[in-house]
Amino acid sequence: MPAGTGGSAVPGVGSSLVLAGVALIATCYGFARFAYGLFAPRLSEEFALSTRLTGIVGGGGYVGYCLAIGLSTVLTARWGPRRVAVLAGSVATLGIALVAVAPSAVVLAVGVLVAGSSTGIASPPLAAAVARWVAERARDTAQTVVNAGTGIGVLVSGPVALLLFDRWRLAWALFAVLTALVTIWVARAVPAGGRAEADSGGTTGLRVPGAVRLALAAFALGLASIAVWTFGQDVVRAGGGGEWLAPAVWTVIGGAGIAGALAGPVVDRFGVRTTWVALMMLLAAGTAGLAAGAGVPAAALLAGAVFGGAYIALSGVLLVWATRTYPSRPARGVGLTFFMIAAGQAVGAPLVGLGADLTSLTGVCYLAALVALVGACVRGPGRVTTAGA
Repeated sequence: MPAGTGGSAVPGVGSSLVLAGVALIATCYGFARFAYGLFAPRLSEEFALSTRLTGIVGGGGYVGYCLAIGLSTVLTARWGPRRVAVLAGSVATLGIALVAVAPSAVVLAVGVLVAGSSTGIASPPLAAAVARWVAERARDTAQTVVNAGTGIGVLVSGPVALLLFDRWRLAWALFAVLTALVTIWVARAVPAGGRAEADSGGTTGLRVPGAVRLALAAFALGLASIAVWTFGQDVVRAGGGGEWLAPAVWTVIGGAGIAGALAGPVVDRFGVRTTWVALMMLLAAGTAGLAAGAGVPAAALLAGAVFGGAYIALSGVLLVWATRTYPSRPARGVGLTFFMIAAGQAVGAPLVGLGADLTSLTGVCYLAALVALVGACVRGPGRVTTAGA
């Protein structure tokens, strides 16, 4: 039986695998990828970056992600999940460390690129490991719980930024140490061997029924979310709500993101189509609400909670959708999906930077909210079943 089609659960492995997977996603996404947006105002000041250059540097992490996820999908099939997951943690540690010691904008950009690449490496092996070693009855929930690690990472990075915003190098050094420790944990928790997927032939790529709509939906999510991930801190700070508010909003985004672990059961109950439309509308509301209420603490915190919960839940919906669309090759489906999310973010990052220079940060947030509403029109399947999407 191909591992991706159901494999066999290993007693005692499932819970430790899921916990280690949550920690790896938390560090790769929360620290290596999204913490750049949290520290963007300080980094822009330190390296004299314009909003346009800030967006370009931020986009570098997403470009690295796009390049890495294709490689990860191939390596997961050849090496098995553990080696690739450890590679993800190692790359994240290296990239974060480069940011911590960056003497120039060039080294900063390289660090952001390398760190962002780690997220592209991490998702396929973890999805394949869950598909291989977690019992089928708990698999969808396990996938979305691991995916919700992003919220935990953001939740941790917010208070760190509040305490160490001016000492940003120390903050990034701390992120690097934590990521290295998590990498060691992953090496112990993910079983060795067991190639993630068998190449059993048949229809592949975008020729799989439903794959094009899945790809379009993922791209729309990436494009619609990038304004907040890159410039959300600047928007809140510009609103004049106080120095404490921007890190607090970021922390709330992460905390609400943990609710994304519920995406699996919600999809089982309502189907992908209904869940996707509702959550994309919430994403639009959170994005626009952050721009409109940036100067009002209660409004900004509420908007951050809506955005964070919707974003992580949406990525969880796409993850379940992907593993059902590619039931025999889950790493390939997840690779395609998260590649398209990152592609939307890579395209969007420099565009929102340019848009901010030409108009305003609040203006690009409103445009991003409009993109989310358009993305809600992508038609997903009405119900996800074990037979496929």
